[in-house]
Amino acid sequence: PLLTRRQLGLALAAGLCLAAHFGTWITSLEYTSVASSASLVTTNPLWIGIASFLLFREVPNRFLLAGIGLSLLGSLLIFVSDSQQAGSGANPMLGNGLAIVGSWCFSAYLMIGRRLRASLSLTLYIWLAYGIAALFLFGATAALAQPMLDFSSLGWLALIGMALGPQLVGHTSYNWALKHVSPAFVAVVTLGEPVGCALMAYLFFGETLAPLQSVGFGLLLVGIYLAARSER
Repeated sequence: PLLTRRQLGLALAAGLCLAAHFGTWITSLEYTSVASSASLVTTNPLWIGIASFLLFREVPNRFLLAGIGLSLLGSLLIFVSDSQQAGSGANPMLGNGLAIVGSWCFSAYLMIGRRLRASLSLTLYIWLAYGIAALFLFGATAALAQPMLDFSSLGWLALIGMALGPQLVGHTSYNWALKHVSPAFVAVVTLGEPVGCALMAYLFFGETLAPLQSVGFGLLLVGIYLAARSER
């Protein structure tokens, strides 16, 4: 058979986790700021580190531990800075909670992906994970009676851009890396996302950058560098 029962079960779990990640994270943007949402949804290293130790007794080395610590501190500073500014969202507590749930789901997705990528090709894995996630999201959207096709031309361009850029290139790069490096390292690399998100939010939505956010971004970058050293 093309897939064993175990592989099929893990693929279904990966797709469900990816769908839940996008469903909770994207929804969080309705209630909190881009900076807070992006900072909290990328706290994956903490959850992966805890789960890896509890489930597999995997102990990270000192460089990865330092990278996780600095990166999470940077994310915390961005969150604190954002919470002190006006216009942080309609319901920041709900939005921040959804972003954290999205982080849990993505952490599980990375850990499952690590197991599957050991035996599946990149092409087969992304077809399975992305396809299953799409089916779950289509089902959830239909169940909630949300519009699926009624978008403006600009909206369609944005959707196509997100599919081709962040998803096809970005997430596929993560999935490629899972065969070569640990899920914890991939998770630390995702901590660079809040930097880009905050900069784009400033350019497109006028969400200003505070000095504390800049410090947080710097800590994130140093943390990513230390995590990269841990994989050498």
